[in-house]
Amino acid sequence: MKNIEDLSIKELANAVKEKEMSAKELAEFYLNKIKEEDSKINAFISVFDDVVKEAEKIDERIAKGEDVGSLAGIPIAIKDNILIKGEKTTAASKILENYTAVYNATVIEKLKKEGAVFLGKTNMDEFAMGSSTETSAFFKTKNPHDLERVPGGSSGGSAAAVAAGEAPVALGSDTGGSIRQPSAFCGVVGLKPTYGSVSRYGLIAMASSLDQIGPISKSVQDAKFIFEIIRGKDAKDPTSVEFKSRSKKDRLSEFVFGIPKEYTKGGVSDEVLKALNKTIELLKSKGAKIKEVSLPHSEYALASYYVIMPSEVSSNMARYDGIKYGFSESDADLLSVYLKSRSKGLGNEVKRRIMLGTYALSSGYYDAYYKQAQKVRTKIIEDFKNAFSEVDIIIGPTTPTQAFKIGEKTDDPLTMYLADIFTVPVNLAGLPAISIPAKGDFTLPVGIQMIAPWFCENDLFLAGEEYEKE
Repeated sequence: MKNIEDLSIKELANAVKEKEMSAKELAEFYLNKIKEEDSKINAFISVFDDVVKEAEKIDERIAKGEDVGSLAGIPIAIKDNILIKGEKTTAASKILENYTAVYNATVIEKLKKEGAVFLGKTNMDEFAMGSSTETSAFFKTKNPHDLERVPGGSSGGSAAAVAAGEAPVALGSDTGGSIRQPSAFCGVVGLKPTYGSVSRYGLIAMASSLDQIGPISKSVQDAKFIFEIIRGKDAKDPTSVEFKSRSKKDRLSEFVFGIPKEYTKGGVSDEVLKALNKTIELLKSKGAKIKEVSLPHSEYALASYYVIMPSEVSSNMARYDGIKYGFSESDADLLSVYLKSRSKGLGNEVKRRIMLGTYALSSGYYDAYYKQAQKVRTKIIEDFKNAFSEVDIIIGPTTPTQAFKIGEKTDDPLTMYLADIFTVPVNLAGLPAISIPAKGDFTLPVGIQMIAPWFCENDLFLAGEEYEKE
């Protein structure tokens, strides 16, 4: 049998079912990797005490001849804004430092049903607000490819854990690129599904019209495997839908790929452009057609996003008041409790976004900012619709640069926000997109982003797997 790290999730699960290895051995392998590697990387906020015990339960069920599901003992790392009953869920914030989840997120229920074993919770930007995992209230996560660089964010812990071999797969959440950008920086695969295709029930909300849960994995095949398990309608999430993933293609040569001319302008590094050009040549060599398209309103996407997202943040963060649950600073009167609890319990980036959103929604500014931003969002959706009338998949860089150094952008929020310039439009439009490591010899990983029409994840998987094979 191959090395554990060389096997796909499906192959690992089959090996456990066929008793070529036990679920306990698999769990212990990854726990040992965490023990060896994580003191350098800091991918995990917590590692669960019952990992081996849960794996042993899978082995016992297999011994009895029971069906243990398609994930038979596969260890999975979970971003710390997804609830697991009985485990701490902090969202990497002091205000939730001691909060224990009282129910499971729907995605957790679905993974458990298929026999997954949860390794622990991964580090993230506080309340998913950031692009580098530097805003975590606890510690900074480092990029396994270069410990002086960030892993990206906000799902930096999940991406770093998979890249370092500390987990075969992880879950993240993506509001403006938070799965795809760290996947690009860490050289792994990250899928942001169509909005509504995966239930958000049990995900700590950041911006409810933008958030989506998805997998981070070593391969497109593994991302597809997890997506097929967690997708689908959930009565507890009214924005979720049941759907049949659409695809009219059988092979790469049937695809028409669109290259947005706006995605190759200034600000994109030479290595990222080199990776994109190599990808285009590879796709052409496989018989795929390449066509230039235009997304004219994409230049306004970041401005629109940074009005809509903070506005929703302002609304969602109102519940953290020091009264209901989480960190509370006692004082003589109620207003002081509110002010002190939020002041001490929340970090600077979270406070910045709450203030921006509250301002944008305030009387006299709602029409000038929030309403205008929503109009731009509609234009961005129209741009994508027009582009998809000509092409099957839009392709471009996931990020304008490779991973930057820790501390390099913390003093300038605007330059940090620009790291998401190619990922944000996808969330505004609710589209599915995947980041795949570019083929070639680069100083650091580069991500190639493929974007498909709504509910056409199967096209991403087909094209992505064909690209990966090369």
